[in-house]
Amino acid sequence: MQEENLTLTVTTESGRLDKVISSHFEELSRAQVQQLIKTEHVQVNGQLEKAKYAVAAGDQITVSIPAPAALDVQPQNIPLDIVYEDDDVLVVNKPQGMVVHPAPGHPQDTLVNALLYHSPLSTINGVIRPGIVHRIDKDTSGLLMVAKNDQAHISLAAQLQAKTSQREYLALVHGVIKEDKGTIDAPIARAKNDRKKQAVVAGGKHAVTHFEVLERFNEYTLIKCILETGRTHQIRVHMKYIGHPVAGDPLYGPKKTLKGHGQFLHAALLGFKHPRTGEQMTFTTPLPPIFEQTLATLRKQIDR
Repeated sequence: MQEENLTLTVTTESGRLDKVISSHFEELSRAQVQQLIKTEHVQVNGQLEKAKYAVAAGDQITVSIPAPAALDVQPQNIPLDIVYEDDDVLVVNKPQGMVVHPAPGHPQDTLVNALLYHSPLSTINGVIRPGIVHRIDKDTSGLLMVAKNDQAHISLAAQLQAKTSQREYLALVHGVIKEDKGTIDAPIARAKNDRKKQAVVAGGKHAVTHFEVLERFNEYTLIKCILETGRTHQIRVHMKYIGHPVAGDPLYGPKKTLKGHGQFLHAALLGFKHPRTGEQMTFTTPLPPIFEQTLATLRKQIDR
């Protein structure tokens, strides 16, 4: 497998090289970009530069993604809830509690382990995240698109970058939101005082979440969230930022919250153009039982 090259011509942006690259290529974290720069896989105008290089308009940036090493993540025969599958893509309904890909503390029993047992996957994201174009958190349920080959992966990743794919979430949040709809436009970066958390930070990655109220309860609100960008923990961070953290969220929510299996956040709708045919494809999946049961309980408690 040959290395993959990503190219970027800077227009008006300026700033650190690692920050500019990670903000343009959402599939690459800033840490990954810094490692690529360190290992001389990034060039600016044909020259090697450091991560702190000040990018200017007109700069030509090339990022070479090295060919992956031999796959060492073990396939596991774990049941999958497959919503759609063909030779190029697979859409899976991830259950709450399942980690998407192996990481320290979760070397197995992940969605990737299950996918490897089921099907060949793209290799662009290396040995740990084969096929994974975008992620959802361990305790977030719902739809994920998976690339079964590199051509499909490039197309799906490009759609995410161009913001043409559709991602809609249902979230149950603390408090009663008065507005019927709104937009949260606030940059996100790693929290300075806790590396496990993300936060709204000046100079962070551009992040936009649109929300619409679906149902109000005594002390909670059910909303639909539409992602314009896909930052780590984006909905959870943005809802906390406006004073309405996601119910059940162990990281960003209050201690006194609704009991469940983590945050009440569900990736309910996913849409994209098929990487081979160009056909627009849209998928939906119902809420998990515990989410539905919680809503039913809240409806009974509404003051009348």
